[in-house]
Amino acid sequence: MAEIHRLKDKEIRAITGPEPGKKVMRVNDGGGLFLRVTKHTDRKGVERVSKSWEFFFTLNSKTSCTGLGSFAETDKAPGLTLKVARDKAYEMRKIVEDGRNPVEDKAAKKAAQAEAKIEAERLRQVEAARKKTFADAVEDYLKKKDAELENDRHRQTWRSSLYAYALPIIGEMHVAEVGMQDVLRVLTQEFRDKSGEVVGTLWECRTETASRLRNRIEAVLSWATVSGFRTGDNPARWVGNLKELLPAPSKIATKENQPALAVSELPTWFADLRKREGMGARALEFAVLCCSRSGEVRGMTWDEVRDLDGDKPMWILGKDRTKTATEYRIPLAPDAVKLLKAMPRQPGNDLVFFAPRGGQLSDMTISKVMKAMHQAKLKKDGIGWIDPTSKRPAVPHGTCRSTPRQWFAETGVDRDLAEMMLGHKVGSEVERSYQRSDMIERRRAVAAAWSAFAMGRAPAENVVPLKAGVA
Repeated sequence: MAEIHRLKDKEIRAITGPEPGKKVMRVNDGGGLFLRVTKHTDRKGVERVSKSWEFFFTLNSKTSCTGLGSFAETDKAPGLTLKVARDKAYEMRKIVEDGRNPVEDKAAKKAAQAEAKIEAERLRQVEAARKKTFADAVEDYLKKKDAELENDRHRQTWRSSLYAYALPIIGEMHVAEVGMQDVLRVLTQEFRDKSGEVVGTLWECRTETASRLRNRIEAVLSWATVSGFRTGDNPARWVGNLKELLPAPSKIATKENQPALAVSELPTWFADLRKREGMGARALEFAVLCCSRSGEVRGMTWDEVRDLDGDKPMWILGKDRTKTATEYRIPLAPDAVKLLKAMPRQPGNDLVFFAPRGGQLSDMTISKVMKAMHQAKLKKDGIGWIDPTSKRPAVPHGTCRSTPRQWFAETGVDRDLAEMMLGHKVGSEVERSYQRSDMIERRRAVAAAWSAFAMGRAPAENVVPLKAGVA
């Protein structure tokens, strides 16, 4: 064995570098194992000596070399000790004796290990897919979706439909096992009216909601497929799938307008409203004067109000508070300013219209005001405050939005101006890129005229049409 074990640890440690004038030297341990000693200069200009192991072998009359690793003086140091290097050289000699190339053999083994690692990860994902429920997939998908949605209202809308209708039925199912029949169970679940009586299916009674819910389920399942938690077709897909089993939404949807007061009745109703006490009544009064949505008024804070004591008072909604996701300036009519100045302030609470315990008013609080007004009038005349077309009791949204919109049309207010009064986007995206004015001063004049009409100071027919001019 002497011819193959020529070196000793002490001799190796004593080597200080190649011979003068040389940068590399090799010391033979025998059997193809060599110690490579290299001298080099580091970045700081200091000369360094490194020692590493090499193995030379001849196969098919061709001699090749492969590195084994750096030399380690002790078992605890990084690299290979003399003993470990000899063991590796022995293994390689056996490979060569078998007629195989140790370099290629090492590469094949490394590739096999990489494949084994990939397969292990695939099996891990398969196992995770077996455990991940549809509810888990919804949460994971919504984390991604939250960054895409424009504001909190849209985020809440996405969550509410999935949580209200889908999760109670398929939430605990493994997402990999959700099939078309499961999606159908969600979309065709029983729908009950306020009395608790079953009046049909969700698809039949709340078609628009159900259609959006189907889109959202499809999006969640698509995410789960791309993420490796399920395979195959998307069972919530409409074309070539659910379309063959469910009636088209356009054929069964009955979209009804929100009941609104007749324009002619608005001043009388508004006078009744102003006699009522309570924060809900004041919030409704302000919403009518500003043609605003209930949610916008209920979330209104004092820091959104500008120039209340000046010539151009206004209420500014940030883009996160509007349906259009853009900032919206609302000119305040004198009556609206007077109302705001009379509002009490609650220490530590910036809300303009606050609940008794300091939080935000609920939508139900405002709705109750209108219901109470309707019931009181119903007892007197047997009719109440109703929509002249549908004959249903008028509600806040219809009265605050549809009634003034009709008044704008009847009094000759320009269509674009009328739409801006309601905070709607006007024209195409291209048109808006050129017409950037929000016509604030023209809207201020319309707001004052509408307020005067609501207060009973001016009949509808006496309002001057506001078509000409540029803001």
